[in-house]
Amino acid sequence: MSRYTITVTRTASRHFDPDAIIGYDRPLQTFFLQAFPDADGEDLELWLGTNFREFETPSQLRIVAIASGFDFIPLASGILHKLLDDHAREAYHPVGDSIIQDLRNGTSAR
Repeated sequence: MSRYTITVTRTASRHFDPDAIIGYDRPLQTFFLQAFPDADGEDLELWLGTNFREFETPSQLRIVAIASGFDFIPLASGILHKLLDDHAREAYHPVGDSIIQDLRNGTSAR
């Protein structure tokens, strides 16, 4: 799992959380975003990316964040590249259906 500190802004009030976390969760195969903890630090006002393959791209994550009243753009220099590298390195890449079909039919390249 990767975790990077970013700033998330509540769009209506322009209030921001400079200690928000964005990352990639390998077991869930999703990007996630956490921001605005309560006073006890136990609950989060914003926690996206808790379901399997919920956000397969940072763009999907941002669309839902914006729809929820938050934004995390601009990202600090290099964070987007690190997230994409994490995804490329850690994401489960299943064997393509065409390869499986070829193996079943005995037509795969030898």
